[in-house]
Amino acid sequence: MATPVVAPRLGTTIESCLLAAWRKKEGEQVQAGEIVCEIETDKAVFEVESPAGGVLLQWFFKEGDEVPVMGVMAVVGKPGEDVTHFAAPAHVLSQEGAPVMTVGPADVPAGPVPTSGAAGVSPRAANLATSRGIDPGSVAGTGPGGRVIERDITRMSAVRAPLTPATRDALAKGGLTVPPEGSGIGGRVRAVDLAGVAGADMGPAKEVPVRGARKTIAARMLDSAQTTAQVTINAHADARGLLALREEYKADKNRKITINDLVLFAVSRVLAQSANLNAHFLGDRILEYERVHLGMAVDTPRGLMVPVIRDAHLKSLKQISAETHRLAQAANDGKLAPADMSGATFTVTNLGATVVETFTPLLNPPQVGVLGIGTIEPGPVAKEGGWETVPRIGLSLTFDHRAVDGRPSAVFLGAVAASIAGIGKVVI
Repeated sequence: MATPVVAPRLGTTIESCLLAAWRKKEGEQVQAGEIVCEIETDKAVFEVESPAGGVLLQWFFKEGDEVPVMGVMAVVGKPGEDVTHFAAPAHVLSQEGAPVMTVGPADVPAGPVPTSGAAGVSPRAANLATSRGIDPGSVAGTGPGGRVIERDITRMSAVRAPLTPATRDALAKGGLTVPPEGSGIGGRVRAVDLAGVAGADMGPAKEVPVRGARKTIAARMLDSAQTTAQVTINAHADARGLLALREEYKADKNRKITINDLVLFAVSRVLAQSANLNAHFLGDRILEYERVHLGMAVDTPRGLMVPVIRDAHLKSLKQISAETHRLAQAANDGKLAPADMSGATFTVTNLGATVVETFTPLLNPPQVGVLGIGTIEPGPVAKEGGWETVPRIGLSLTFDHRAVDGRPSAVFLGAVAASIAGIGKVVI
């Protein structure tokens, strides 16, 4: 009897994944437990094993396709066995293995589907649509029977750009197309952008599909900007102690301590005393945490990943350094476990290796704060009787003004600056 190879359920919030690579070809012999393909989520790359031995009879998705969770990707069985009941549109199975819906391998309905009757809109999709001002009736549903589900609303949000009044007037006359993003503030589409789409020769361009991790990052960044009241404040910290301590550890080959490790250590200690920033905003309540689970942004070939250093406030500098290096390596190798990516109470993102001194980091909701670390540059610092030029490190704190006000945020940023400035004076 033919056995389906399905896309596994990797978490309660993951509805689909990207088929990254086939490791077995159609017609090839497969052993039970042998790797058939690799799938990719916004978090990591996972290997999918064959549930049975036999011949890989047919693929239902090709590399690069988006696959729904529990979707049948291929079938293993005996040569010549009938698999028409698994053929595209491919089955999607329930957690227990019973068919519950069908969808095409890479097809998305071309137009809107009605939201009345049996299809309708899922409650989570309806709530998300309301919060983003989207009419779910204009969204193509990819759920069971054409039902509009949360990922459909997220997809619509990710591609929709805000329009200026002049743009709306120009569109009303017809004959113009709206680009995915405009030249105005925050990607706002201006009337001149419509003219450019309609007639200008833009020259050669490489088309890069937005899918997999990039697609998820795009949706989450847009959601962050649209659903939170973000304010960013900037400061600098005296980096002389930081650099001196780094040089001391650099001479010891057994302690591979970086500037980032030292900053994470300093931030974790301040957060342990700053519950209003070490918190989640949940709309009708705020959760202030005693434990510090520190997210650290990592730039990887697949995009931005944010693994979590758990209980960072209890870890020594050496332990934080070891965990930082482990998580960064796993992120770059695409081998982060789902548990490595969840539960952060605050995030630090570091652009210190670039020329950027301060910037505007985006929040990772429901967190209420994210700290950006800039490069170290010479700058003025007050001293008794005048000023002196010393190395300073740039700090940028973005906070959700719905959850915390400006003064306590400024106090927190000042405490972080003081902790970094004094890091060479403490026993670590």
